Parts: sequence; structure tokens; C-alpha cells
Amino acid sequence: MRIVVAADNAGVDLKNQVRDLLKADERVTEVTDLGVADAGDDRAYPVLGLAAAEQIARGEADRGVLVCGTGIGVAISANKVPGVRATVAHDSYSAERSVKSNNCQIITFGARVIGPELAKKIVTEWLGYEFDPESASASKVAHITDYEQTHLAS
Repeated sequence: MRIVVAADNAGVDLKNQVRDLLKADERVTEVTDLGVADAGDDRAYPVLGLAAAEQIARGEADRGVLVCGTGIGVAISANKVPGVRATVAHDSYSAERSVKSNNCQIITFGARVIGPELAKKIVTEWLGYEFDPESASASKVAHITDYEQTHLAS
């Protein structure tokens, strides 16, 4: 699995810890870190969230982990990219359902909301989930995709 990670300066420390965890996980073949490198880099979260989501939309990464102060801003930004579904998930059940029920490719965290050990636990679990295209949720995800494609064309 190819993972892209990114964070603004509010989330850089948590992003770096999650990135290092992902690099050590045997299920992950590649980790691309889009930054920021340190708290001195003041690039805004939308720039980073959009860049990560665009990599996923282009097929250059399979999933993404994004971090900002709350996780909300990077999720909103990533969701603006057609074909990408991102969600904040600060608990195991939400992380599981984000993939199994909603086929989300991106999980986001708020560094001011969640501690690093819980975030790492959730990411480790999240890597093991897969969307079932035969599930009861598949038609709902297809409805979202159809809407997006119809309105993208107009």
C-alpha cells in the first residue's frame, strides 16, 4: 500500500510520528511525505490537503493520512478533489466504518484533539480495512460518486 502523509505546522509532530510508524509497517510499500517538515513551515492546510488528495486521485497513492489542528480543515480540503473521500476519525469504530462503509481513502487527525499513541493505534487498525464493493454500503458510495461525476461535468 502506498501512503501519502501531510500536515500543517499545527500537526507536524503527530504527522512525523505517524509517518515513521507507517514506514515500519510491512503492509506499506511507500510513504510520501508532502510536508511540512517543521513548525517553521507555515504552508496552509488546504495546500497540503489538496496536494495529498490529488496524488490519490491520480493513482499515485492508495491512501492518505493528514493532520492539522483539528483534522477538520484537511478533511474538507481533501474532499474537494473529485473521487476522494476523507474523514476525521478520532476513534477506532469511525476509522473502521470510514473504509468499510464509505470507502474513504484518507483519514485525518487533529493534533490538538488526539494523542499520538491513540492516533498510531487507529492508523494501524485502519490499514487493515478494505471496502467491500458487494456490501450494502456500495450503492450509497456509488450514489455519491455518480453525483460527483454528474456535477463535475456541468
